[in-house]
Amino acid sequence: MPSDEQLMRDALRLARRARGETSPNPLVGAVLAKRGNIIGRGWHRRAGFPHAEVEVIADAKRKGNPTKGATLYVTLEPCSTSGRTPPCTHSIIRAGISRVVVAATDPNPEHAGRAFRWLKRKDIAVEHGLLAEQAAEINVAFNHWITAGLPFVTVKAAMTLDGKIATASGESKWITGPEARREGMKLRHEADAIIVGVNTILADNPSLTLRDVRRPKAEWRGPALRRIVLDPRARTPLGSWVMGDEFAEQTTVVVSRDAPSGRLAKLKQRCRVITCPLSKRGFNLKSLLRKLGRQDCTHLLVEGGGETNAAFIEAGLASRVAFFYAPKILGGRDARTAVAGEGLPLANGLQLEKIRWRNLGPDLMLTARVADAQP
Repeated sequence: MPSDEQLMRDALRLARRARGETSPNPLVGAVLAKRGNIIGRGWHRRAGFPHAEVEVIADAKRKGNPTKGATLYVTLEPCSTSGRTPPCTHSIIRAGISRVVVAATDPNPEHAGRAFRWLKRKDIAVEHGLLAEQAAEINVAFNHWITAGLPFVTVKAAMTLDGKIATASGESKWITGPEARREGMKLRHEADAIIVGVNTILADNPSLTLRDVRRPKAEWRGPALRRIVLDPRARTPLGSWVMGDEFAEQTTVVVSRDAPSGRLAKLKQRCRVITCPLSKRGFNLKSLLRKLGRQDCTHLLVEGGGETNAAFIEAGLASRVAFFYAPKILGGRDARTAVAGEGLPLANGLQLEKIRWRNLGPDLMLTARVADAQP
């Protein structure tokens, strides 16, 4: 007979199936068991689709399994408010489920614990906290957005062992191998938006789209993420990929109030344009993040050059880094570095935790959380 922990791990595995599909909703998986046997499985597949609790009950019914008296294992506290779908607590009660085991509590302080109280009033046994840390980790971006109102920021870069992302002349393709590049595409798939500086557009003319991720090419639907360009003077060329391809309407150019009106008018014919105030070192990035947070951007992937990467790091807005290292050394005092900017004092350098190294073919991938990251 599987233990509660084994069944919750199964629910977590189901939740992960929908990575990159549910924003601005969380990842949630659920398992329904009765007398030690799994009678249903479900997960939240996409924003606007039925929640995991509804899916798992429907799965059990499709298989002819009665749900009365069953135990529900779910990775996140069931919703108790109406949104695009009715409260999941109603579905649980109607299904006759007698016990609910929950991993993580709702991160929204206005809702946290409400479902537990509601279910208990209906004489349903409730237990929570099983594998809570693992459940919170798969929704780290969503949790950050809910509590801080800002997107969770991942800074990504691919570099040589000496920290170079391009030669002095701008040559950068390809530093890392295909395995590392595929993993980079997965990072894009899990984000809501990708941001670069205008210098990256001028130097590399990237497409900033999704490729080789999860779906066969014939089923690929293009970028599910927004493309954002930091461009104070509205210099983004109208002939660049992000302006001229079929997904141009998903491009946002961030400009300052000093941007020339003629350039602004032309950009607005192709894409979205928003204005952001400037600080001494460039854009007021926290102000920009607030705007993006209000637009349901839960996870922002910074994939710019050294100056853009440094801007988020030095402003204390980076939550995670994902650095890819190729077994190469470029050297060159004028070669471009992954993190440029003004630099941080040694004593105040960016401290990392929850560090993980992975081998990707000949390359290495480092993922780590920024210690004491502040919202």
